[in-house]
Amino acid sequence: MTDFNRSVLPVAVRSNGATPNPWWANAVVYQIYPRSFQDTNGDGIGDLKGITSRLDYLADLGVDVLWLSPVYRSPQDDNGYDISDYQDIDPLFGTLEDMDELLAEAHRRGLKIVMDLVVNHTSDEHAWFQASRDKDDPHADWYWWRPARPGHEPGTPGAEPNRWGSYFGGSAWQYDPKRGEYYLHQFSRKQPDLNWENPEVRKAVYRMMNWWMDRGIDGFRMDVITLISKHLDSHGRLPGEVDSELSEGEIGEEGYTDASPFCSDGPRLDEFLAEMRREVFEGREGYMNVGEAPGITPERNEFITDPAHKELDMLFLFDHVGVDQEGSKWNTVPFEVRNLRARLADQQEAVRNAGWASLFFCNHDQPRVVSRWGDDSDRESRELSAKAFGMLLHMHRGTPYIYEGEELGMTNAHFTKLDQYRDLEAINAYRQRVEEARCQSPESMMAALALIGRDNSRTPMQWDASRYAGFTAADAATEPWIGVNPNHVEINAAEEFDDPDSVYGFYKKLIAMRHGNATVATGEWNLVAADSEQVYSFTRTGGDDTILVMVNLTGRTARVPAEVARLLGNGVGESQVLLSTYDAVHGVKSIARGELARWEGVVIQL
Repeated sequence: MTDFNRSVLPVAVRSNGATPNPWWANAVVYQIYPRSFQDTNGDGIGDLKGITSRLDYLADLGVDVLWLSPVYRSPQDDNGYDISDYQDIDPLFGTLEDMDELLAEAHRRGLKIVMDLVVNHTSDEHAWFQASRDKDDPHADWYWWRPARPGHEPGTPGAEPNRWGSYFGGSAWQYDPKRGEYYLHQFSRKQPDLNWENPEVRKAVYRMMNWWMDRGIDGFRMDVITLISKHLDSHGRLPGEVDSELSEGEIGEEGYTDASPFCSDGPRLDEFLAEMRREVFEGREGYMNVGEAPGITPERNEFITDPAHKELDMLFLFDHVGVDQEGSKWNTVPFEVRNLRARLADQQEAVRNAGWASLFFCNHDQPRVVSRWGDDSDRESRELSAKAFGMLLHMHRGTPYIYEGEELGMTNAHFTKLDQYRDLEAINAYRQRVEEARCQSPESMMAALALIGRDNSRTPMQWDASRYAGFTAADAATEPWIGVNPNHVEINAAEEFDDPDSVYGFYKKLIAMRHGNATVATGEWNLVAADSEQVYSFTRTGGDDTILVMVNLTGRTARVPAEVARLLGNGVGESQVLLSTYDAVHGVKSIARGELARWEGVVIQL
């Protein structure tokens, strides 16, 4: 079981200047994608009762916080990230009473619950949006409504207020015949953007957030929260609108301009986040708020997460998960260690003196790291590379996030046909890029989807080797909502749970190190050997205590970098090896030879 009665970390390594030390400084977060975690009623979709039934597994793993992807009432156009009622549970997942039971049972085990919250946009079926379709309704200005361009027939190509493209393909504007105007949607057309410039919108959002906090949840992970403030000209016009003082930029290969420079990290973002802090979180204790942060630089992360500015505790940055993409998300390039190291180093350096980092490789929007950057071609390679990337991530300074199944070394789905995918982004991107814009070949697009498509992380959790991996009953009348990965026969929790050498056993050790070692939790981070093509190495220092971490992130033997060899001096003994992707004896012998085996990572007490 997890235990929140852990000793307070020493002042010398206290995180981000806060007093007393934030409870989440040595905590580990586990993300649950509810529809894929555990199905208890045989409908092929995971539910809240399923999560409750697996709490002992999560407590055994040792995590502290459970982050739930959205379970609110929703048409499920974007798997729940299109919310139609913020204060109800979608029947797919259960009831409010099921949610209360999950909270109570999680808290009984020392586990906290953080809910995913989407307030950049709602569903077009939300009551607020339906009311806003009437220009005379008090909600009329709660969304970004704009008339057609002069001289164009409303609803026809070219009549959109500007040429912004949606992140999910097509135009970012949708014509509504009832209102006779267009509304902005950065994502699906069923996800209209809320107008945060309107103070009544913000008040309604804060009331809803307080309702959940009062109900007993422990905080929020806020989806695309850094998109809530848009750039406007002096007359309130968006870039590219008729007579706007702001240009919307050049048209890209898909036929649209890019909205992200004008919707990410907008001019009022700090104001809105500080207001949210005052209205929802001030006076509360034991909570955590983290924001998904597209468009945010490491330097801005330092400002927003600095406790002195009273905005957010943590942000998810994305520069490091784009190191294998060039231009379009769907134009993939080979993974290089130096590129990942440069991005992560920037993030670590930015919060050296203030602020805090979120540590992640996987989540519901990212593929499985073991398939993306590791090697899942055989069992040994998969387990070693899963451990290598796990060690690398968890030994950094910040709060680590584990995505369901990552602790088992779960792999990408390896889908080969478009009809196997369920993700709106993937299906729309194929249609947009292959069939309409014709800027990518079918073969190249399918290869990109197989590598980085979001459904790779959304296949059912692999609990055992039974027909549906234990996600739903083997004799269930309804198949899971998305295909089960066939490799669940070899990769599953039942197989790994009692094996200390499994990926699961390795993750338990990583979590225990963060809980029990103040240097791992909040010690200073310093990069070593910045130029190595294979080995990523750094030190963690707290007071007189120094730990060296070095990981070979390739499937080839690598030389120990000269800078690392100098730190090791005359070599190391087995007692100095705190953790290894192989074992202590192997690590000592490797270091004596001046090399690391493929996917070999070692944590050494200097």
